[in-house]
Amino acid sequence: MPVTEVVTDAENLTMTVIADLAAPIERVWSAYTDPEQLNRFWGPPGWPATFTTWDPTVGGRAVYSMHGPRGEKSSGAWEFLAIEAPHRFDVIDAFVDDDGNPLEGFPAMRMTFTFESTPEGTRMINTSYFDSLEALEQLVSMGAIEGTKMAMAQLDAVLQDLRDYAQGKGTRVELLDDTHVRITRLVEGPRELVWRAHFAPELIRKWMLGPDGWEMTECVPATEVGQSFRNSWAPVGETEGEAFGFEGEALLIDAPRRAVTTERMQGMPTETLNDLNLYEEDGATLVTVLIEYPDKETRDMILSTGMADGMESSFARLEREVLDR
Repeated sequence: MPVTEVVTDAENLTMTVIADLAAPIERVWSAYTDPEQLNRFWGPPGWPATFTTWDPTVGGRAVYSMHGPRGEKSSGAWEFLAIEAPHRFDVIDAFVDDDGNPLEGFPAMRMTFTFESTPEGTRMINTSYFDSLEALEQLVSMGAIEGTKMAMAQLDAVLQDLRDYAQGKGTRVELLDDTHVRITRLVEGPRELVWRAHFAPELIRKWMLGPDGWEMTECVPATEVGQSFRNSWAPVGETEGEAFGFEGEALLIDAPRRAVTTERMQGMPTETLNDLNLYEEDGATLVTVLIEYPDKETRDMILSTGMADGMESSFARLEREVLDR
């Protein structure tokens, strides 16, 4: 994980992000100047960025949007002021509307990105310069510090070869804060097929079974926004346990990349928000599930049930039974 520090300076009207990255300067420069790579880490978890315009020339523009899990949208634009590959680029960063015009009442700032080689890799320094203390305080109040740290935490997966980053590490659980958990698992198979395995009933029944000794008794997927899903399981033979199930609604479907659903145990009011993202590289797919819990107590209670172990059993079965690995 990058070592990231965010420093605000009210006297000089700046916010500075410092990150030490375990990759050579050319590799880090590539991540910051390729829109496909920026898409993977510029937005914080749950708010992935999509760069729709990219003209990295002095006077050129880049335009991006970040989409929240409940349909929210926030857009921004860069105007490139200077480019000195692979050491520096400067931009004017502004909030914009759907037509790319600056939004009134939101701060714009000059941002500099500098990259320095170090014995361990590269130090990235990103400094934002504000016109007033009010503009700096407004951005901080919007969650810029927390969002930046969470976004930067995604950079390791971009800088490394995907298999080097995740192969053989099983299902990993990261506690991002009191209510957010990120679960990742590398699956040896193409994204299109992994997506189908999450939404086609005949494939779901082959792998989404949890630990051995359980069977899926009900499988109704939600493949369009507004649809409801319902999955149920029951123990088989001498396996101990009580039948249970989950249900919820689809809030966002962007096949074959992203799906956001609510989820609650059948008969229970407590609800989570599950944000599924799939990224493919060289025939392997990184499955990422960002889960938002209502509170820390619910988070800890659900994690203590052995959820991660059940997911690992299912993912292993996915590779074995669906992907023929």
